[in-house]
Amino acid sequence: MSRRDVVVTGLGVTSPLGGDVATTWDAMLAGKSGVSALTDDWAEQLPVRIAAKVAVDPSEVLDRVRMRRLDRSEALALIAADQAWKDSGLGDSGLDPERLAVVVGSGIGGAQTLLAQDDILEASGPRRVSPHTVPMLMPNGPAAYVGLEYRAKAGVHAPTSACATGAEAIAWGLDIIRSGRADVVIAGGTEAVIHPLPIAGFASMRAMSTRNDDPERASRPWDKARDGFVLGEGAGIVVLESAEHAAARGARVHAVLAGAGLTSDGFDIVQPHPESEGGARAIRAALRSADLDPSEVKHVNAHATSTPVGDMAEIVGIRRIIGDHPVLTATKSMTGHLLGAAGAVETIATILAVRESIIPPTINLDDPDDGLTLEVAAHKPRSLDIPAALNNSFGFGGHNVALIFTRA
Repeated sequence: MSRRDVVVTGLGVTSPLGGDVATTWDAMLAGKSGVSALTDDWAEQLPVRIAAKVAVDPSEVLDRVRMRRLDRSEALALIAADQAWKDSGLGDSGLDPERLAVVVGSGIGGAQTLLAQDDILEASGPRRVSPHTVPMLMPNGPAAYVGLEYRAKAGVHAPTSACATGAEAIAWGLDIIRSGRADVVIAGGTEAVIHPLPIAGFASMRAMSTRNDDPERASRPWDKARDGFVLGEGAGIVVLESAEHAAARGARVHAVLAGAGLTSDGFDIVQPHPESEGGARAIRAALRSADLDPSEVKHVNAHATSTPVGDMAEIVGIRRIIGDHPVLTATKSMTGHLLGAAGAVETIATILAVRESIIPPTINLDDPDDGLTLEVAAHKPRSLDIPAALNNSFGFGGHNVALIFTRA
């Protein structure tokens, strides 16, 4: 590897399928769904009454005092970062904080804090508003708290690019290390907005599934009966490291972050380009960044949210740039859509697919759309030698991120 190569040495996840990487991965391979009915009183009035909550509530991991001072999205980010940091083995390495950066984003930020504190303001007046409100609601809060936890001094950044946020954070991490500004970057995404207002807003757009009577089968990418995404929550964090730095300390490497491509559509605030023009350019840019031929990419973890338009547009873009040979999966069929955390959690699934030579399944794909012309690992995992894999993430506003990982 050259000095510019970037490797992944730490993984951390808290998701609707499990409270850590191992349980989440095992559940994916088993084809389990993390979607369930919402039993909260506030959900009774909503047209959508299903969601994918994290399997392990953050209050079971962090103490009560800390939970009172953190938005839920910040708590999830800290939990995933702790796992990734421990997995990397950097804790006792003597890493110079001035060579450590953090890039952790959220698509929406501290919405639960904002709405809850506004309720308190209206009901009880300004003196009852928490003094922790602003640090809890600010969109850079998760990145800031992770940076404080590990004393990062090479920069703390918080990209916000809707559902492409987690993947964009990882792409930034690649650039930071390649440019020499840091040796190690903690990167990823977090989201926690299972709340009546975001759900009502998405439902008004007709973007969400209303399969309230069958939650586990509601998220069904590429299926003819798909009717929208299922809102989820969680966090995914990776530790990125220059190959040179990792080799010097004898670190275990999960995979190589070979390349990234970032583009924008310039088309519509919510609708993707019908032929995935921007997504295709992101994939092409990622291949160029990785110095790979499309034929080397054997697997794609697709953005595929289970929306009627988006799922098919992505297929067009993949075929145009990569070709007809890769085997696809859509892990959102199991996790739901984690918004700003989606790209990071799916990055980890992609890394594990490359490392373990196995593709997690797409569940609920019972009647494939006629436009699905590529092979999908449907219903059960697929064993496959994967020298390189692509992870796509797209977001409202026309954000497109493509990440390519190769075997270590």
